[in-house]
Amino acid sequence: MEYKVYWCKVNKFYLNKWLAHLEATNQLADDIFLVATCVVTDRAKMKWVKEIIEKAKEGKRIFIAWCWSITWWKATKREDFFNFYPDLKPYDSQITLLPEDPLEETELGFSFKMPWQKLWTKNYVIIQNGCDNHCSFCLTIFKRWPHRNRPLDEIIDEIHQIECAWWKEIVITWINLAARWTSDTRHSEESKFNELLKAIIKETSIPRIRISSLDPQYLNDEFFNIVSNERFCPHFHFSIQSFSDTVLKQMNRAYDSKKLDYVLKSIRNLDRPDQKYISIGADIITWFAWETETDFQMSCEWVKKYRITKLHAFPFSDHHIAEKIPASLLPNQIPQEIRKQRNRELIDIWDQVRDDFIALNYWRKAQVLIEEVRNWKAKWRTDNYIQLAIKWDYHSWELVETIISEDNCIF
Repeated sequence: MEYKVYWCKVNKFYLNKWLAHLEATNQLADDIFLVATCVVTDRAKMKWVKEIIEKAKEGKRIFIAWCWSITWWKATKREDFFNFYPDLKPYDSQITLLPEDPLEETELGFSFKMPWQKLWTKNYVIIQNGCDNHCSFCLTIFKRWPHRNRPLDEIIDEIHQIECAWWKEIVITWINLAARWTSDTRHSEESKFNELLKAIIKETSIPRIRISSLDPQYLNDEFFNIVSNERFCPHFHFSIQSFSDTVLKQMNRAYDSKKLDYVLKSIRNLDRPDQKYISIGADIITWFAWETETDFQMSCEWVKKYRITKLHAFPFSDHHIAEKIPASLLPNQIPQEIRKQRNRELIDIWDQVRDDFIALNYWRKAQVLIEEVRNWKAKWRTDNYIQLAIKWDYHSWELVETIISEDNCIF
């Protein structure tokens, strides 16, 4: 059986769950191609159309999962799906649309039962799903239910199981991560994310805790005090999207540049011994509708100012293909070629920031997690997200110490 997964960690979690389900129900077969899809941009949509057509022409049965195939968590009606993606209609008989979770229990949600994670060296621990933020560039609110939480005792029990199996790292993740336990995710003061983090520190002993992408509006002084604990990996990723107040307002984001300044300064000044080695990741959309040259230059300057060492930058997609987004109706859309050009400029700036950060880490002793071993060559990742490779006889999932150098760095 072939499978492929791209982008978000939620896809990775549910891919693992579907594979476990298919194996348990004796449905694995060599002629199946299971694809974890994404609708973040038109380019992503068309990439999967092309790949699925290629696999269908090979005679594969196509199992389509996640954001392509779901509407409010359940499998999209076939008629609607093929109206969105008419190029796939000739392969109708080969295509199966899957809901998000193989263990659907009620009309309002899905089981959170956790299968053994075989596919990755990090265990993804999901804490919530869905989102109540109606960001104008995003389809998530249409593809999944609104925000909902997972019980604390269930999360802690799952981490205990991971510890008992001698795994070394968890990744706390889901759709709108820090919004956990709020009655309205637009009200950041209601978030109980800090309570969850404190419970994990107090009640578990997993050595490495990594936090997935965070929306800035939910973070406060207590959060920054908590993540000063060295069990939290010194790599923090934020869903920033833009540094311009004008653009953030058009995006319907629930924070402004003042909040971003506070969050990034707080991360840079965490009270921990590895402070200067902290890596900051960010998602940034370039040339959203109404974005000016001044807005764009602000993003460029802030990437340098706060040393954004892991950048996920992509030009704004107004989603002409299949499902539409509210922002596609905004006036003053910027031509696609300009979007791509400016995106490249931002990435070039980030390249230099990243190179400087890597050089800062040279000859530092670091603890690394072995992620892959093949032909006597191990690939591993430091706690601050630098990827290394070295010829050595290690086993996947081991935590070992090494010296970072130009010879082993492949970031």
